[in-house]
Amino acid sequence: MQMRAGFIVAVLVSSLAAAARAEQTFTVVPQVVADQKAVFATIESANVVPARARIGGIVVDLAVKEGDKVTGGQVVAHIGDEKIALQIKSLDAQIAGLEAQLSQAQGDLTRAEDLFSRGTIARTRLDETRTALNVATNVHRSRTAERAVIAQQLSEGSVLAPASGRVLKVPVTTGTVVMPGEPIATVAEQNFVLRLRVPERHAQFVRVGDPVRIDRERASAAAAQFGKVRLVYPQIEDGRVIADAQIEGLDDYFVGERIRVWISGGSRTALVVPSRFITTRFGIDYARIQTAGGVTTDVPVQRGRELPQPGDTDRVEVLSGLAVGDLLVQPSGRTDAEAPRAVNPDRSVRP
Repeated sequence: MQMRAGFIVAVLVSSLAAAARAEQTFTVVPQVVADQKAVFATIESANVVPARARIGGIVVDLAVKEGDKVTGGQVVAHIGDEKIALQIKSLDAQIAGLEAQLSQAQGDLTRAEDLFSRGTIARTRLDETRTALNVATNVHRSRTAERAVIAQQLSEGSVLAPASGRVLKVPVTTGTVVMPGEPIATVAEQNFVLRLRVPERHAQFVRVGDPVRIDRERASAAAAQFGKVRLVYPQIEDGRVIADAQIEGLDDYFVGERIRVWISGGSRTALVVPSRFITTRFGIDYARIQTAGGVTTDVPVQRGRELPQPGDTDRVEVLSGLAVGDLLVQPSGRTDAEAPRAVNPDRSVRP
């Protein structure tokens, strides 16, 4: 039993050692990669909608400024109109007077009904009193409804954000006189898109669903963002084809910001290796190769651009210095100032 357990442990140790060796070596083989082309694109909102004033008046309060994020229905400004307040006061006074008249008419009708039941007055007098009450009631209802309309107009002085997004522009200030329908703020909806402008010669390679990669100038390959083309506009403008790409995290950029984008321009064969197998010393890139006899040799290579993919950013193209079938060995950690080990002169001039 102990011998069997020892055998299992030995197999596990051997497997782990083999896996470790596999991670520390890499065989150079040709790979088909996307021939990426760099184009410029801008961050744009699919929809830019204005928050408009519903009544005319004076802007008494601004609740947002350029760059603020808002949600749909949020109050962005308040517009006041002194005439509306005066109209409400006038209607309140009229309603108070009508309520007094209504109370008086109700009392007159009660007395008239009592006198009519005693035979003191004629039915004509009773009908006149009842008609006066109906008129007073209807006038009171009319003034109450009119006040409700004015109050609704006053409540419409609150300017609401039409959609969730970011405020791009606020063309007014506090105290500005505005008219009904005038824009108070411009809101870019949250569904930002990356608008590509691809030269006409590369338009044949752009398809819906193609991957795209963006990175800022100071960002590393690990910070690259990936997305897909969602729409290609069927029209060429100024020698360029317009396409929209959907990428997560675009709300962290400025609307209208121009950034570099890598798109697919076809495919080609290249030598791609993990970047951990390339070291740089004194400004020269080296790769460590293991020969058939087990001897390791450092050879200078010409590094190309990084070719990150979603989930795998440790990829770099080697333009020269390596050949198909070379076995690369991951070098141990050394400083950049350390001199290279034995360099094979024959390998240093290989294309």
